[in-house]
Amino acid sequence: MKALCWYGAQDVRVSNVPDPVILNPRDAILKVTSTAICGSDLHLYSGVIPTMEAGDILGHEFMGEVVEVGKGVTNLKKGDRVVVPFTIACGSCFFCNKDLWSLCDNSLPDAKGAELLYGHAGSGLFGYSHLFGGYAGGQAQYARVPYADVGPIVVPEELTDEQVLFLSDIFPTGYQAAENCNIEPGDTVAIWGCGPVGQFAIRSAFMLGAGRVIAIDEVPERLQMAKDNGAEVLNFMEVEVGEALKQMTGGRGPDSCMDAVGLEAHGTGIDSLYDQVAIAVKLETDRPAVLRQAIVACRKGGTVSIPGVYGGLLDKIPMGAAFSKGLTFKMGQTNMHKYLKPLLARIQNGEIDPSYIISHRLHLEDAPKGYEIFRDKKDKCTKVVLKPHEHNLYPSLQVPPVGA
Repeated sequence: MKALCWYGAQDVRVSNVPDPVILNPRDAILKVTSTAICGSDLHLYSGVIPTMEAGDILGHEFMGEVVEVGKGVTNLKKGDRVVVPFTIACGSCFFCNKDLWSLCDNSLPDAKGAELLYGHAGSGLFGYSHLFGGYAGGQAQYARVPYADVGPIVVPEELTDEQVLFLSDIFPTGYQAAENCNIEPGDTVAIWGCGPVGQFAIRSAFMLGAGRVIAIDEVPERLQMAKDNGAEVLNFMEVEVGEALKQMTGGRGPDSCMDAVGLEAHGTGIDSLYDQVAIAVKLETDRPAVLRQAIVACRKGGTVSIPGVYGGLLDKIPMGAAFSKGLTFKMGQTNMHKYLKPLLARIQNGEIDPSYIISHRLHLEDAPKGYEIFRDKKDKCTKVVLKPHEHNLYPSLQVPPVGA
C-alpha cells in the first residue's frame, strides 16, 4: 500500500510499504477513506518530537471501512464505516475505568522511554513517535487498529466522512479543552491559537455556556473564521494582548485562558527571543510564550486550560503569578473515548457541522505538499484532508478558495 512516511525534519514522502495485518485478536484493519493533517503532526514535521524513526507512518486523524477483524472483535463487522480515536486504550485498566482513556496503562508496548521522560507513561498514540508506542498512523491506504473492540465507533450512513472525521481528534480535543475551563454561564474565555483545535474550542465554549470568547492569532483567515463563530478577535501582531484583555474585561481578566498553541508558540516580546536562544543552546526544548501570557492574563481564581502539546522542558514560567492568583491548571491528551458518542449526537442534532474547518482536499500522493501548505498557512489553508483512495481531487493543487 501507499503511506506517508517520515524520514527526517521537513522530509515526509509517500512510500510503498507492506499492508497491515492482524497481530492481535482485538485488532481490526481499515481501508482508510479520509484522513487529515493535524497541527500536532507539524511538530513531527519540524523534528521537535523525539524518537521518530525513518519510515514511520504518520497520521492520527483517520476513519474508514472495516475490511478485517480479529477473533476478539465482536462489535464491528466487515463493511462498517468507523471513526478511530487517536488515543489507543484497552478499556479495562484503572485509568480507562476512570474515563482517563489517554492515560491507559496497557496500550504502550514499551513504556520505559515515557517513564524516564515523564515519570509515568500514558496511552499509545497513532503515528506519533516511538515514545508513544511506534504505532503506524492513518495517513495511508490501510491501517491496523489495536483494541478495535474498544476504540472505533460506527457512524450513521447519512453523515459524510467530512462531518465525522474530526471526531478522531480535534473536535473532542477542542471540547475537552473548553470543558477544562470550568465554564460558568456568562464567563469570558480567552483562547490563544485559532487553528483547528482553537476553532472547535470556540464553538465548544459557547456550547458550554460562555458569554464571550476572545480569540488570539495573527493569521487573517483564522481570525475571520473565529469571528464568524462568534468570537471577538485580537491580532497579537497589532496589539499588546495582555493590556487588551484587561481593557476588554474591565481590568479583571478572562475567567479562563486557553493555550491552544503549545510548544512551537510565536510571540513578539523579549521572552520569545529568549526562547529561541535557550533552545539553540539546549536550555529548554519548548517555546512557551503563549503559556506565559495566559498565566499572567487570567483573572484571580481562574483556570488555565492547555490543549496545546508540550513535549519537554520549559523555562521562565511565571509560577509566582499562578500561585499568587490561585489559578487552576487543566491539561493533557484528550480522553477521546469519553466524547465520541456525545459529540456524534451533537453532529446528528445539527448543532455543529465540523466540515466547515476544511480548506484543502488532496490525494494521499499530494500529502508532502499538504504539510508544507498547512505549516506555512499558504492558500488560506485552515485544514487539509487527504483521500487515500481518490485521485485527481484537485489536479496540481489548484484548490478553490474557502467557501467556493
